[in-house]
Amino acid sequence: MSFLNYTSTRNPSINISAAEAIIKGISAEGGLFVPTEIPKLKKSDFLALSEKSYNSRAYDVLKLFLDFSETELQNCVTNAYGKNFAASDIVEIVKLGSGAYMLELWHGPTAAFKDMALQILPHMLTTSLKKFGVDGKTLILVATSGDTGKAALDGFKDINGINIAVFYPEDGVSDMQKLQMATQEGANVHVFAVKGNFDDCQNGVKAVFTNSEIIAKAAENNIFFSSANSINWGRLCPQIVYYISAYSDMLGQGQIAKDEEINICVPTGNFGNILAAYYAKEMGVPVKKLICASNTNNILTDFINTGIYDRNRKFYTTVSPSMDILISSNLERLLYHLSPESINQWFTDLREKGRFEVDETVKNTLHNWFYAGWCNEDDTKRTIKEVFDTYDYLIDPHTAVGYKVSEDYRRKTGDKSATIIASTANPYKFGTAVYEALTGNDNPDTPMNEFALITELERISANACPETLTAIMNKPIRFKEVFDKSEIPQAVLKIL
Repeated sequence: MSFLNYTSTRNPSINISAAEAIIKGISAEGGLFVPTEIPKLKKSDFLALSEKSYNSRAYDVLKLFLDFSETELQNCVTNAYGKNFAASDIVEIVKLGSGAYMLELWHGPTAAFKDMALQILPHMLTTSLKKFGVDGKTLILVATSGDTGKAALDGFKDINGINIAVFYPEDGVSDMQKLQMATQEGANVHVFAVKGNFDDCQNGVKAVFTNSEIIAKAAENNIFFSSANSINWGRLCPQIVYYISAYSDMLGQGQIAKDEEINICVPTGNFGNILAAYYAKEMGVPVKKLICASNTNNILTDFINTGIYDRNRKFYTTVSPSMDILISSNLERLLYHLSPESINQWFTDLREKGRFEVDETVKNTLHNWFYAGWCNEDDTKRTIKEVFDTYDYLIDPHTAVGYKVSEDYRRKTGDKSATIIASTANPYKFGTAVYEALTGNDNPDTPMNEFALITELERISANACPETLTAIMNKPIRFKEVFDKSEIPQAVLKIL
């Protein structure tokens, strides 16, 4: 049986297996691993998938990308998706209005869509390590704008032979996200608050992978590096599954006809979640338009609309912090598929000048495949309230950005196609912003702590907060230190 191989976006001579790509996380020269081809599904495959459970769909999709045996992959899927998810079939789809379908991806243990990948990645990584006979230890390095950190910590805690270090911007996550990480249990976990923004954390972590001193120290101690960010193919690949699953559900339930096109709208900052939707489209999901939704940090909106990626701009801290990003790492994978010969020059320009511009052919392809829009702070909160008042449905700020941009697209184009909107987090993860949106009170006389706010929000909305979040109330704070971004290498060396 032949398996799909992987190459690097910046070095086409590389040709490795999926397991090796998962272990390494990022290529030695800084490129990202991508499949040498994208597998295809037929219309009959989607009809067959529509009759299966989420776990069965995950197996059927992932086997196309991974060099795992049937037993290995079944074990990964079974261990990842079970009673740790509150939804009976892992994800849920809720229809709002005439054409919006909310794809709830936040029923996992940390109440965010990152659980969809980070509950299975540890099993995929340990399987890959065994396949290569790796007998040393592995250090997982993670930069997070909020949700990835907690989901990765939860997925990798107390796994034998693995340590995990998470770096997050001190003032760039919600109070609940910070509490989730600061109270994390596990003997093998390390959490670092960083003075700076997510891009500072991401750049610092990526630099570690090519730091000669750190590489030598790791080799001396027989420690391998890997990543749980979506720069790791093992993190990105499972995200493809839920778009294929959602389409299969809608097809099986008669929400759409067999040949009917759909739109997929994704609130995104690092471009990973919408890139997974792109792969689903390339595999055969009939996607009319991929709708890329940004917050005030609208660098992706500008890029898709103009072909110019320019990070020389003001950075904003917003109520949708997981999207507060100016360097969207996974965009490199998309651009590689569109123009592999240009990648090195574009990203050299980005590193040296802070900007690059793609050619007309790529610009035209982007315009054909994508619609890009953004949502400011006021509109984000207004959307949360409008959706709640209209549908009695509570959404978090990131999902609100997606909903607002999808509605803008519908009004602008007249396109009435069914639209899957990625709902990325439980609203209680961003309770302050949701409370302010519903009450209009963004400057209370007596500020409430996170748990008093939860009680009040439950009263107002009649929506219960997940137990996984309320349980944090009684957990001690384990990680309190704050580091400068320049200290990331020293923090890693200390762990080594």
